[in-house]
Amino acid sequence: MTTPPTGVTFEHLTAEQAREMREVVEDIYRRSYVEAIASGDPFDAPEQFMHRFDAYTDPSRSRGFELVLARVDGHPAGQTWGWPLPPDAAWWRDFHLDHGDRAAFTAEDGHRTFALSEIMVCTEHTGHGLARALHDELLRGRPEQRATLLVEPDNTRAYSAYRKWGWQRVGTLRPSWPDAPQFDVLIQPLTTTDTPKPI
Repeated sequence: MTTPPTGVTFEHLTAEQAREMREVVEDIYRRSYVEAIASGDPFDAPEQFMHRFDAYTDPSRSRGFELVLARVDGHPAGQTWGWPLPPDAAWWRDFHLDHGDRAAFTAEDGHRTFALSEIMVCTEHTGHGLARALHDELLRGRPEQRATLLVEPDNTRAYSAYRKWGWQRVGTLRPSWPDAPQFDVLIQPLTTTDTPKPI
């Protein structure tokens, strides 16, 4: 775990609290994914992103959702969020495991795996360790055995950071969201169990 950069404070939000800060969530997204939005890829459009956010925080399906908001000198600068995967999690629906027993690997009971869904830092705050600090703040003290996240294979900057932070690839999947690309699936143990095989 790392020490947060100077001037950074964190705020932990439930799904309900996050929905109340929807405008801040969208503003951080727009300030973090400037190039991706400008590329015109429909999956990266702010409207599509906020549609996904609304689904993640829907009261009927948001059990355990947690968002960590980072502020630098009091101003929103980054955010990350995730949730524990429920039994029969849709997360694993189109998952292709590199090695081993897929059924055993994807078996969920609501307490086994924490899905880290998003992590982003506004462009003016990149390069100062804020992404790592957000990552550590969200995962610190989680009771689950392991965490999982998705990363686009050609996102070399993020991929390199995740590998450096202890994440390892275990397979691939394409989410059911419209225009979703194929992602590599990474895993990190949060306890001494479920240690993934190296790439």
